Parts: sequence; C-alpha cells; structure tokens
Amino acid sequence: MVFRLLALLLLPVIAFYITRSISQRLHLSGRNFKLLFGLMVVVLVIAVMVVLGRLPVQFILAPLGVATTFLLRLLPTLIRLIPMWHMFKGRAGIRTNKEAGQASTIRTQMLEMELFHDTGDMDGQVLQGEFAGRKLSSLSLDELLMLLRECGQDVDSSQVLEAYLDRNQADWREQCQRRSSASANAEESQMTRALALEILGLEGSTDRDTIVRAHRSLMQKLHPDRGGSDYLAKKINAAKDYLLRDQS
Repeated sequence: MVFRLLALLLLPVIAFYITRSISQRLHLSGRNFKLLFGLMVVVLVIAVMVVLGRLPVQFILAPLGVATTFLLRLLPTLIRLIPMWHMFKGRAGIRTNKEAGQASTIRTQMLEMELFHDTGDMDGQVLQGEFAGRKLSSLSLDELLMLLRECGQDVDSSQVLEAYLDRNQADWREQCQRRSSASANAEESQMTRALALEILGLEGSTDRDTIVRAHRSLMQKLHPDRGGSDYLAKKINAAKDYLLRDQS
C-alpha cells in the first residue's frame, strides 16, 4: 500500500523532469510546457495502473488501434496539406518579423549585409579591399561595379552584391553591357592590320583558313576558362574579325 502511494506521489515529479527535458530540447513556451506536463502525468498514471493490473491492456491498445487506423486513412490528405501548411507558416513568420522590425544579417568574405524585414531594404558594409569600411549605400554605381570585380571568385560575396544591385540599381546589368560594347568597339577601332597579324602571330599575306587556324590555336591556350584572361580573348577575337573583314 505504501509502495503504491509513493509511486503515485512520484509520478508528477517524474513527469515534470521528463517534460522539462523535452522542453529544453524543443524550446517550448510556458503554455505548451503545461499541456505537455499534464499529458505526461496522464500517460504515466495509465501506465502504472496497467502494470498494477487496475486497467486491462486493451484500454491502451484499443484507442491506439483506432487512432492508427484513422491516421492511415487521413495520411494522403495530410501529405497534400503539408506544402500549404509550410506556406502559411512562412507567411506568419514574415508577418511576425515585420511587426518586430527585425533585420537579418549575412556575412561573407567581402561583405556584411543587412536585410530589414519591415521595408525589405538592403545595405551592408565592405569588409575587405579598396572600399573596406564603407557602406554600400555610399558607393556610386562605378564603385559598386569595381567592388563586384574585387569579389572575384568569392561566389557568396558576388551573389549578395548582385542582389543588392538588382534592388537598388535596377538597370546595372544593361549599363554593364553597354559599357562593354562601347569598350569593345573602341578597341576594335584602334586595330590595324599590322597589329592584328602580330596578335595572331602571322606574317605577310594570309588567307581565311590560316587566320581561323591561328585564332583557334590561340584561343585553346588563352581562353579564360583555361587560365587566360578576358582581355587577351577580346584582343584575339578583335584581330581575327579585323583580318577576316579585310579578306572580304
């Protein structure tokens, strides 16, 4: 009798420690902690009563069987509803963050960016390079493009900076293309036959096939994907185009 009384008194204590352990792992709120604690007490009481023979095993197995059958029937519907649940959860999270006026921080090798949830605005600080210590919002478009070139092979920094440019300089890609085209035209206008022959390593009169072979041989060695540079590739292409036009 005393043993049974002690067991019943220990049940809330055991339930409390189990609930606290689960709560620490899952970071439950106070309300959820109380609900889980009550559920644990009920489960432990039923378990003790089954062990002591006060309740038949069927008292547990029957409800579990019914619940399992019910869940199996609803499983296809639940699976279809999971994406919708995630969508609503995400929207609720966004609303909560906006109300709180929070900001997310992303740190890369070159940049430390902030995204302000309430407005969707972005800004950041340069961590390395020529513009170290300056805010992106204080840089001109030319300076931002120079910074983008400095990011080089750091994919994370490049992607974050491109996202900033897309939001704050909507036509920056078009401006880059226009400047690149203008630069290429300027270089091509300065090209001469003697310079084109020198670049391709040719001498005297040449035919179309010789020009194409010389161009292909140089591009195989100096293409940017094989360790060359964009500048050399542009020069080689410009020389080929000039000589081919001269042939026609």
